Amino acid sequence: MSASAHGEGKSFTSLVADKGGRGEAPGAGLIEELVLANHILFREGVVDGFGHVSVRHDKRPDRFLLARNMAPALVGPDDILEFDFDGNPVNSNGRAVYIERFIHAEVFRARPDAMAVIHSHSPAVVPFSLVKSSPLRPICHMSGFLGEEVPNFEIRDHAGDSSDLLITNSRLGAALAKTLGGCNCALMRGHGSTIVGPSIREAVFRAVYTEVNARLQSEALRLGEPTYLTEGEARVSAANIASQINRAWDFWRMRAEGKL
Repeated sequence: MSASAHGEGKSFTSLVADKGGRGEAPGAGLIEELVLANHILFREGVVDGFGHVSVRHDKRPDRFLLARNMAPALVGPDDILEFDFDGNPVNSNGRAVYIERFIHAEVFRARPDAMAVIHSHSPAVVPFSLVKSSPLRPICHMSGFLGEEVPNFEIRDHAGDSSDLLITNSRLGAALAKTLGGCNCALMRGHGSTIVGPSIREAVFRAVYTEVNARLQSEALRLGEPTYLTEGEARVSAANIASQINRAWDFWRMRAEGKL
């Protein structure tokens, strides 16, 4: 089966044989939330035809769930696949998988606290990956989870100056995970960002408000030098807002489902 049979460019798709050894099936509720996360991220402008979101398997912490290679807005329950931490699918049955699945695999491997991972090319964020003198920093209480400053992954340090900027193997995925460290978000120069969360809902919240923060920061920089959140303000704001995640999730869910 060719990559073109799936309607995807060769650079963004991969056909990989199943590793096998699938264990206990994930909960139906987890799959439902993962599907909805794909739709919300599209509706809120974080992903378009590209980008992806994953969740750690609720029965096997050494596995994760990720859609087959397709546009996030089109993902359904039957499109969710299971992977190991080497990026091997265990139940793709010949379906194409995302070439950048190694982002998810290596972040889950490095971060036992991460329950969900989102990779996107959200447009307001990308410029901050390019201008070293303007790092992405939290500018409002809704984005305290960004911490004092967001780290920026430079792929040239690991793949030279002739790569396609994509995370196409475990080595590059591990390098990105190292840049992410204990942070909730890492930029990827000229590419986008990778965001983690302790749940699907919180990861989606962080992805949406990373994009919002980038827009606000860009506007503030037009006026002058912004006053950013201090480390303490970021920490306390993040903790307080985290208790309100469901308020945003329920609204975004209804909007993604066309009920608003």
